[in-house]
Amino acid sequence: MTVSVLALSGGIGGAKLALGLQAVLNPGELAVAVNTGDDFEHLGLAICPDVDTALYTLAGLSNTELGWGRGEESWNFMTELERLGAESWFRLGDKDLAVHIERTRRLAAGETLTRIIEDFAKQFALATRVLPMSDDPVRTLVETETGVLSFQEYFVRLRCAPQVKGIRFEGAASARASAAAIALLGAESLRAVVICPSNPYLSVDPILSVPGWRSALASCAAPVIAVSPLIAGEAVKGPTAKIMRELALEVSPATVARHYAGLIDGFVLDHADAAIAREIDIPVRLARTLMRNTEHKKRLAEEVLGFADFLIRR
Repeated sequence: MTVSVLALSGGIGGAKLALGLQAVLNPGELAVAVNTGDDFEHLGLAICPDVDTALYTLAGLSNTELGWGRGEESWNFMTELERLGAESWFRLGDKDLAVHIERTRRLAAGETLTRIIEDFAKQFALATRVLPMSDDPVRTLVETETGVLSFQEYFVRLRCAPQVKGIRFEGAASARASAAAIALLGAESLRAVVICPSNPYLSVDPILSVPGWRSALASCAAPVIAVSPLIAGEAVKGPTAKIMRELALEVSPATVARHYAGLIDGFVLDHADAAIAREIDIPVRLARTLMRNTEHKKRLAEEVLGFADFLIRR
């Protein structure tokens, strides 16, 4: 099946809409390009949190109770790690650990992250393509009042508590965009590009920071649609609103739409923010963007794809 929709995603929030898109498209019609700025080395292992979240979510293997990691997980490794007095702030379940060990082994042998994730997806019987934004390392660094922190230190160990002064992406300038994703952006079969409701500054900007991504999106013939990560002035999950306030940005979907200016052709707003539509100078579609269950995810996916079809016809 030919890919007809490319989604750009971070972790949990973006993966929800990606799951909805997968549910309403035919098998193999969806590809998801995922942020790797969150990747880091921990306990000698190559950890790719957002990529793994996409894999687990799309394959029906995610831990719905915790909201991250694998379902039906066990924690023997962490229990023993804590017994040894080692670092335990980043939780690794036993099934999840196997993924990290195998990825680390194959990366050390010279394989690309794209190839490794492609093989993992096949092992999980996943028809959707999951593409790392780049095979080259890009690391999100958060500048705070206490100093520069790696993303996982800020997000997991310190639970987003420090005040954010700035964000930068180490290694982005010399990284190469995913060749597979860039090829999809130029394909005649492409129906839509969807920027999922992930954190624009921590999850989508790392993708856009890699040379090649912005120009490919700007020149894409298919409509590029972004879904607001905010509802009524707050993020459903995560520190998007907090970061916007700390960076002296108005916490509004209009700010997010302007952030993507020149890249998107349409913007999806929640009904709660209908009054803001007049502040956005590109076409807007109102929809229910809160995704609490499978039906919500599918309904939003259908709204987004219907919006894309409308933009093609107009």
